[in-house]
Amino acid sequence: MNFPTSFPAQHQDKHPGFESVMNPTPIYYDEKYIKKGDLLKDKVAIITGGDSGIGRAVSLAYAHQGADIIIIYYDELKDAEDTKKLIETVGRKCSIIQGDIADGKFCTEAIETVIKEYGKIDILVNNAAVQYECKDFKEITDMQFDKTMKTNIYGTFYMTRAALKYMKSGASIINTASVTAYAGNEKLIDYSMTKGAIVSLTRSLSTSLAKKKSGIRVNAVAPGPIWTPLIPSSFESTEIPQFGSNTPMARAGQPVECAGAYVFLASEAASYITGQTIHINGGEIVNS
Repeated sequence: MNFPTSFPAQHQDKHPGFESVMNPTPIYYDEKYIKKGDLLKDKVAIITGGDSGIGRAVSLAYAHQGADIIIIYYDELKDAEDTKKLIETVGRKCSIIQGDIADGKFCTEAIETVIKEYGKIDILVNNAAVQYECKDFKEITDMQFDKTMKTNIYGTFYMTRAALKYMKSGASIINTASVTAYAGNEKLIDYSMTKGAIVSLTRSLSTSLAKKKSGIRVNAVAPGPIWTPLIPSSFESTEIPQFGSNTPMARAGQPVECAGAYVFLASEAASYITGQTIHINGGEIVNS
């Protein structure tokens, strides 16, 4: 499949952005990448930020493998409803829950809602995040720092803590980290901090659960530059045309190219894998 190597200049004032107004819209499905099967047959998967971008691709890929999906979204109702329809077309059940994962009470209530409706949680994908470009570290405001920390770190922590109360042996937690956790990014310093924390959480929690013989695995995926709503809502329009062109593969990735890693980590094929990170970054070498 031929993927775009450049994009038209564009910007969205609303963050974390809307997939429905992007040009071009991200590629979240292709039958060469997302196969129909039963790797996740009758599993129940919660995906934060599952309405768009990587989250939408993962939601649809999980549905194609037999899972029922619960999407946690912030306020992008159209994107969430569109994704729900796509999942139901595949023949799987989908629920959408609106709220802010930075609020611990909301996370607890969302998990309780899932248990009441589905009776179990097999997979938790902590994917929702925000990022704000800032060219000077001194210009990062308290408000921005607080929002980034609470959404990206607190949200992951709150969702994981609430879900673990109900997860049983064989369950899987998958966190979305980032190449920035390993390579850094001079314009996304606070965002990079949060992704480093997510890598540490993945490693530490996986070890804790393994030593407790819980049978619950914790892994991460670290995408590089992927064409999602975060991009036009984070960067200036003049930066968009060459987004991702500095990777060894000289292009940005598409959400569909990430989905397979999330399927693999959630499946029994990864039963001996925990505490690890899969890097989907267009060829950038990270040795840490």
